[in-house]
Amino acid sequence: MSLLDRLERVGDVEWVLPPHDGMLVAGRIYADGDTVDQLRREAADPAGWSAIRQLKHVASLPGIVAPAVALPDVHPGYGFPIGGVGAFDLDEGVVVVGGVGFDINCGVRLLRTPLRQRDVSSAIDRIAMDLYKAVPAGLGSKGALRLSMREIDRVLREGAQYVVHLGSGLASDLEYTEERGQVDGADPDAVSALAKQRQFQQVGTLGSGNHYLEVQTVDEIIEPKAATAFAVSAGQVVVSIHTGSRALGHQIGQDYLKEMAPAPAKYGIRIPDQEMVCAPVRSPDGQRYLAAVACGANCAFANRQAIAHLVRMSLARSCEIAPETIQTVYDIGHNHVRIEEHVVDGVPRRLLVHRKGATRAFGPGRADTPVAYREVGHPILVGGTMGTASYIMHGTAAGMELCFGSGIHGAGRALSRNQAIKRFRSDQILSDLAAAGIRLLTHNKRGIAEEAPGAYKDVDRVVRAAAVAGINVPVARLRPLAVIKG
Repeated sequence: MSLLDRLERVGDVEWVLPPHDGMLVAGRIYADGDTVDQLRREAADPAGWSAIRQLKHVASLPGIVAPAVALPDVHPGYGFPIGGVGAFDLDEGVVVVGGVGFDINCGVRLLRTPLRQRDVSSAIDRIAMDLYKAVPAGLGSKGALRLSMREIDRVLREGAQYVVHLGSGLASDLEYTEERGQVDGADPDAVSALAKQRQFQQVGTLGSGNHYLEVQTVDEIIEPKAATAFAVSAGQVVVSIHTGSRALGHQIGQDYLKEMAPAPAKYGIRIPDQEMVCAPVRSPDGQRYLAAVACGANCAFANRQAIAHLVRMSLARSCEIAPETIQTVYDIGHNHVRIEEHVVDGVPRRLLVHRKGATRAFGPGRADTPVAYREVGHPILVGGTMGTASYIMHGTAAGMELCFGSGIHGAGRALSRNQAIKRFRSDQILSDLAAAGIRLLTHNKRGIAEEAPGAYKDVDRVVRAAAVAGINVPVARLRPLAVIKG
């Protein structure tokens, strides 16, 4: 029986790949039929990347606990599928470089403002241009925070907390940042000198590719109770910042793919694919990689914190509002690996949870959720496309059981970047966005075609699948007014 023949539909948006051929647990996909049809087409090409095969590989790794999970925005990645979740026993399990990827702790920060859409409609071009000039973006861009190599080590240890210490931000930003902007266990000695050299002028820069800064309006309130808790309302102007650990995170990924390449043979681990380089969680190799990932995560938190400060100052100028009236709703990453406590078969366990293109989506009552959000669960920030919409969602008690409290992170790509460049024209996209009332300012015209709205899945459909599955609840839909891209 082929891999595709084994995939069983067990619900409206739930599919199971039973254990076979070395799998230790099942694979579970939460997605609608159209998404799974696309996954099947990809899997039919034995030479191409396949998210279904990658999910099978995750389910074959030592120490994995419960099913390997793919969320509704799933698509192929390096090693792990993007939109993939895998949780591992701390004693028997492994840490996987491909389970984090190259943009460590890429994520989204959402800022709410006291502005309404009517306040900015006539001035959106001026507002967008001020942001374009204020926030460095593009490949190799340099930030206003010019740090020494010694200060970079503090960024890697202290994350967003160090940036606030330098005066770029508010203390309240940390309260509404995952891990308060500082992941424990970071060791700058686990990060190469080259990675640090590539980063020391990039803190406070947006980068390129799918990273963006968007001025948005709250287009629709879907779940009023949670929206009230998150202090967002219909017609309000908000700003989304989507970026990660920049060159440092990418270099950490490159370094550890090489450094950990001998680890499977060293520890007697059979890996199903060379992209699944891993080491036992408790081993010196595994611990060193986790220390480096924590550094990358802290760098990303620091980066979004520094950009948020630039956004505050820009909006204060262009909209004549006090900077402190621009507040952080939440900051959450979607490429990371963390030790967390979860209940498995009725027993609380500490597990190493990999989320690749997936966020935490903790439901109500978790102590690590900000007090103001604890009754509903913390926000999930879902990026769509520059021509459609983004969403605020929150986690559920069911999601804690079904997917280790994990959530979707975006629409998910439907086409590769090369496919998108062949299919879409940048000039036409610019024209279409302008016709829809969306201003786009970019530092790289080629990137417009790569990030065409048509290169992504329908974000409304992806959100609907997560809601039908019961793992994430939509709170508000956000529509772009102005987009800044690298």
